[in-house]
Amino acid sequence: MGKYFYQARHSTGAVKSGVVEAFNEQDARVRLRAMKLEPVRLVQASAKQKSDAASAFGGLLANNSVTPKELQVFTRQLATLINAGIPVVDGLKILIDGAKSGGGLKEALLSIKAEIETGKKFSSSLAQHPKIFDRLYCNLVEAGEEAGILDKILVRLSTYLEKNQKITAQVKGAMVLPVVIILFSFLVITGILIFVIPKLQEVFQSGGKELPALTQWVINLSETIKNKWYLILAGLFAIPYFTIQYIKTEEGKRAFDGFLIKSPVFGDLVLRSSVARMTRTLSTLLSSGVGLIEAIDIAARTSGNYAMEEALLRTKEQVLQGRPFAAPLSKEKLIPEMVTQMVAIGEQSGSVDQMLGKIADFYEEEVEAAVKALTAMIEPLLMIFLGVIIAVLVIAMYLPIFSMGDAIGGG
Repeated sequence: MGKYFYQARHSTGAVKSGVVEAFNEQDARVRLRAMKLEPVRLVQASAKQKSDAASAFGGLLANNSVTPKELQVFTRQLATLINAGIPVVDGLKILIDGAKSGGGLKEALLSIKAEIETGKKFSSSLAQHPKIFDRLYCNLVEAGEEAGILDKILVRLSTYLEKNQKITAQVKGAMVLPVVIILFSFLVITGILIFVIPKLQEVFQSGGKELPALTQWVINLSETIKNKWYLILAGLFAIPYFTIQYIKTEEGKRAFDGFLIKSPVFGDLVLRSSVARMTRTLSTLLSSGVGLIEAIDIAARTSGNYAMEEALLRTKEQVLQGRPFAAPLSKEKLIPEMVTQMVAIGEQSGSVDQMLGKIADFYEEEVEAAVKALTAMIEPLLMIFLGVIIAVLVIAMYLPIFSMGDAIGGG
């Protein structure tokens, strides 16, 4: 038995929308007529849509946060309903009815539906919830409303959200592995210093001989960890906590973004992902009818990186003075030369949005390749680092044994 979105007319003349379960389209029509409803439109929910609906409007909406996946699924489903001729309000009602209570997205949709019913535009209602629907989302919806192609804009927006989510997941995935290995290394080394070193220290002290400098340093480190573990533990929690709190401030975010994009290991990956996101945003906005100045401003505000944002805002000021987009863009050190060249070609041929889309495709593939290369490189390097530290500890513990052997051989 499948699900069918319907728009039907009641015997009283009222138009109603909703979801009906049926074995096929004919069965759905029979069931609707049994409810005194004459079907106007019927749209079958595909297996993918039902799976997405379950994931997006099921357990994920048990809290008040809205994940990128939820937003992307909602956008695609609403586009499908609008394309089938169902009005926005009725489409929202269908999606709200399919959602579990208590979810952040459902609560927002209820508010948006109520505002639309009072006469407000869909885009204006979305703008009342900036934590869920950012400026990019609202501007694209507004462009779709004005041009009468809201369903097509929502499809583009859904594709953009999906690709942006993929890039974000890839970058985060590249950073997770090093953190896990470092934490594991820390636990292994701490375990050796706390449990193994003290046992060997008792053996060395019974010999009555002066210990080598490296061995004594390791023993002192072990005693410090054992005696002042609470201070070390407090530092391990306090330093990350205050660092995160600082990064949440505007000054801290600016400094962190600048450091990240210039870092020797992750800098290139972060830059490529920023360029991919920037060009994808510009391409989506321009192809949807948003003006260049507004598109640059939105792309800057939604770039997710202060360094890229400042570069785009400087470019916007030059474009406002009448300069071509590619000219000021070429002076920004963060923007690769290939990007500016293709933008210049796009301006000459009148296809900037298409060129930006091709750039985004290229850099999204570059990000994926960079993540794989970085993961393949970092894992052995960190394992070597862990091996070197453990080797130092082992050598430090064996040095006194070697000294005792030399003493016995010399005697």
